[in-house]
Amino acid sequence: MKNLFRIMAIAPAMLLGMCVDASSQDYDVFTPIAKYIRIGDADKLSAWFADNLEIVVISQTNDSSRNQARQIVKSFFSAYNPSAFSITHQAGKSNMKYALGILNAGGERFVVTIFVNFKNDSFEIQQLKIERIE
Repeated sequence: MKNLFRIMAIAPAMLLGMCVDASSQDYDVFTPIAKYIRIGDADKLSAWFADNLEIVVISQTNDSSRNQARQIVKSFFSAYNPSAFSITHQAGKSNMKYALGILNAGGERFVVTIFVNFKNDSFEIQQLKIERIE
C-alpha cells in the first residue's frame, strides 16, 4: 500500500515532465524566428538569442553577447535588405534543434543555419550563420 501511495504521488510529476518535453518537441520554434529573418527585424530576432552565442555573417565569426549579436544582425539587414526567407530543412531532438534556410536579401542569396537549445523552459538561439551562396 505504501508503494501505491508513492507511485500516486510521483505519477503527476512524471506526467508533467513528459508534457513539458512533448510540448517543446512539438513546438515549431523556427516559425517566429523565420518570420523575423524574413522581415529583417533584428530587434525581435535577438529576443530569441542566448545570452552568449556564436554568430557567423559572411565568414566573420564572433562569439557575442545578445546585444552585440543584435547589432551584427542589424548591420547585415541594413546592408542586405531581406526580401524572402524560407526554412528548407529542420532536424534535432526536443532540447536541441537546427534549421537550414535560404535568404534572399540585397539581390543576393544566403544560406542560414540556426541552432537552438531548449533551456530554462524556452528555446534560445545558440548559433546563427548567414553565408553567401556563391
